[in-house]
Amino acid sequence: MHVVIAGGGTAGHIEPALALADALRRRDGTIGITALGTSRGLETRLVPARGYQLALIPPVPIPRRPGPELWRTPARLRSAVRAATDVLRDHKADVLVGFGGYVAGPAYIAARRLGVPIVVHEANPRPGWANRLGARLTRYVATSFPGTPISHGQYVGLPIRRSIATLDRTARRTQARAAYGLDEERPTLLVTGGSQGARRLNNAAAGAAAALGAAGVQVLHAIGPGNTVDVAPGGPPYVVLAYLDRMDLAYAAADLALCRAGANTVSEMAAVGLPAAYVPLPIGNGEQELIAAPLVSAGGGLMVADAECTPAWVSDTLTPLLLDPDRLATMGSAAARFGRRDADERLADLVLVAASSKGAARS
Repeated sequence: MHVVIAGGGTAGHIEPALALADALRRRDGTIGITALGTSRGLETRLVPARGYQLALIPPVPIPRRPGPELWRTPARLRSAVRAATDVLRDHKADVLVGFGGYVAGPAYIAARRLGVPIVVHEANPRPGWANRLGARLTRYVATSFPGTPISHGQYVGLPIRRSIATLDRTARRTQARAAYGLDEERPTLLVTGGSQGARRLNNAAAGAAAALGAAGVQVLHAIGPGNTVDVAPGGPPYVVLAYLDRMDLAYAAADLALCRAGANTVSEMAAVGLPAAYVPLPIGNGEQELIAAPLVSAGGGLMVADAECTPAWVSDTLTPLLLDPDRLATMGSAAARFGRRDADERLADLVLVAASSKGAARS
């Protein structure tokens, strides 16, 4: 069997795609897997690093306004569809799995023309144009969140890294806190704005450092490359890192997180049962608020508007929460009930069913 996965562009598309690839390989090490991407995306680094083959096709960005770039779109789309067709044909693909983004749209069209079964995975509550197209071409459609308005959608969750999906936070806590130089007993706040950091979160947490420290709270703070924060020395540990390359240990070390509300972040926090204060990005179409809202409603976290995430809010709201282990435990349990650790396996099941439909059609 050979599976082609179209999930390039951002980490939000690539990480779930790689989690699925890993799940398929655990099922059968002989399954061939090729990832489709473009030269512009993070996949050029992330996919080879995980040991998977990467095939590049031309990107097809869709301009939001009329103009010369929009006029060039049809020609670019044709070129990308031809390239995707070549990849599917050359690898004798048994199934195409699309995760949305610039790569998926041309791949869906190419797969439909070749009669290759299609599986669509939609990570967000509001489907993008590529996945809306793909969902019209197949009945195998999976969603990360319940109630996503997409044809044929079935809720399976968002595939996440195995190191996160299998994490026992309690069992790993001592190791995790030692790894970051944290005290084993103090309440611990994790602050992360994603791979690039978030200035709003950085300023709010660092500005509240004195109040957190006075309450006995320690902090593990990933500020993002190129960013800086000013935290006075002394008191409980306040560990500042540019990047966290072991999120499993970061989650295990923490009692509460202050973070953005992207699909990967929310899905991972829920899966491991880590309560969080979510600060949705204030730009775009409000999607991050939609992502976090069901988990917050279920009792697994808090939500605060970006403009309201200030040092005073962190001090007044998060400090008493961090000092209330019973409330944290209740929130963590609610998050864990909402989360799904086995989305990679559920999606792998769907992919194998779709792939078998090609063989049934041939017979």
